[in-house]
Amino acid sequence: MSTAKKIPIEAGFFTIPESADKAPQLLGSQCKKCGEMFFPRRHVCAKCLHRETSDVLLSSTGIIYSYTYVHFPLFGGKREVKGYGVGQIDLPEGPRVQSILIGGPSDFKIGMSVTMELETLKQDKEGNDVVIFRFRPTGEAS
Repeated sequence: MSTAKKIPIEAGFFTIPESADKAPQLLGSQCKKCGEMFFPRRHVCAKCLHRETSDVLLSSTGIIYSYTYVHFPLFGGKREVKGYGVGQIDLPEGPRVQSILIGGPSDFKIGMSVTMELETLKQDKEGNDVVIFRFRPTGEAS
């Protein structure tokens, strides 16, 4: 059995579930005065400028608001991928998140349901999987 564990490429943006049956979640914040939610987390509300927010777990599902397909290898050509999708995803709680999309150029549509997944980007010096979050289409456009 492998002792490698999953670690985020940068802490504080998403959870890494301990079991495969649980979905990862984005880490956001909510203004204690007006209730607005944000991703990534903020210390000051961008809507009302209140200086108190609390940490919240955001959904791992959303709807594609907009997207494009980049025909250039991700991270300077270090991977075999010849291109990748980038989308703006509306979460049910309100924030709009920019994310890499999993799939080819014809796999995405505005209004399409997507689900967040973790993908191993590389291994660190200790042999742990360094992961990033991405969204995969899960349904037709509404």
